[in-house]
Amino acid sequence: MTIAPLALRKKTAPSTEINLTFEQVEAIGAELDELRGRIMADVGESDREYIYKIIRTQRKLEVAGRAAMYVPFLPPVWLAGVAALGVSKILDNMEIGHNVMHGQYDWMREETYNSREFDWDNVCPGDQWKHSHNYLHHTFTNVLGEDRDIGYGILRMARDQKWHPYFLGNLAYATALMVLFEWGVMLHDLEAENVITGKRKWSDVKGLVAGMWRKARKQVAKDYILWPALTGPFFVTTLVGNTAANLIRNVWAYSIIFCGHFPSGVQTFTSEECADETKGQWYVRQMLGSANITGGELFHIMSGNLSHQIEHHLFPDVPANRYPQMAPEVEAICTKYGLPYNTGTLSQQLLSTWKKIAKLSLPNWMTRDDDDLVVNIERTSTAVDAA
Repeated sequence: MTIAPLALRKKTAPSTEINLTFEQVEAIGAELDELRGRIMADVGESDREYIYKIIRTQRKLEVAGRAAMYVPFLPPVWLAGVAALGVSKILDNMEIGHNVMHGQYDWMREETYNSREFDWDNVCPGDQWKHSHNYLHHTFTNVLGEDRDIGYGILRMARDQKWHPYFLGNLAYATALMVLFEWGVMLHDLEAENVITGKRKWSDVKGLVAGMWRKARKQVAKDYILWPALTGPFFVTTLVGNTAANLIRNVWAYSIIFCGHFPSGVQTFTSEECADETKGQWYVRQMLGSANITGGELFHIMSGNLSHQIEHHLFPDVPANRYPQMAPEVEAICTKYGLPYNTGTLSQQLLSTWKKIAKLSLPNWMTRDDDDLVVNIERTSTAVDAA
């Protein structure tokens, strides 16, 4: 039996075809398990100091940003404050919040910075995000009908998603999601489209709505009432500054996340193709369903190291600051077995992603499928078949 994720989707013969035996796939899994074990055995004080350093930096940037809101009559200082506040929110959400809530630092046994207790500076409740992201997305990565991150319930992000005239607004919906990204993430676990169509009842979601209301009320009060009020006569400029900082965070987070999941070459799968998959087959799906972004050390920190999305999907509970160390070995494994290692600059991946969003707003017959890769994976051992 074989799984060919793109073979059933193409109308023309693929230019690249990769065939992997069951034994090869399991060997890939064993090599990746060995890599993970070796890195985790080395995790310790340097990783503790790393995350504490990021936390200290984030706090200093927030204090500087809040202080600058008191001097709007000095535009350069005020603008620098908005930038500092925006960067502090990016660090809080991506390099701290996202990674801590993945359990990457649970080994520290820290009261605050562990996956059970931590909550981020975001309208989305942490417990709901951990369900929609940690469980659904990372378990069913790019599986149509299972992974709700494919389109976030409002976009068409795969050619196998049935086209509807609604999707002509793909670009507009994507832009709105980018600007309001924290709110889109908040509504993610609600499955609002299913509530609207009646597939989910109020009784199914009233607990989620209560949690959203509590968290969103707190965030709105903090960013748009309390902090502006504390600056007295500068209420309006502080309100504008806080709004701009949230916008900076939303646009950046959206861009990094979409570049790691949706540029050309990233594959989607069906539930049937992924049924009863082994750990090795799961690993291969993660590599085929992710993409990296090249950049320097500061860029990787600002992305929460989600610029190493392939490594993150393979090892979601490994401290993300270790991904740059793991990436060359993961790429070498891909090369060894002839698998693609999808990577590119931020501009390349952004352009590719937005082109895909635009193309998928149209029915398939009007556009060309640019993905030309088919991966055939034997689902059972040849030794078992022979017996």
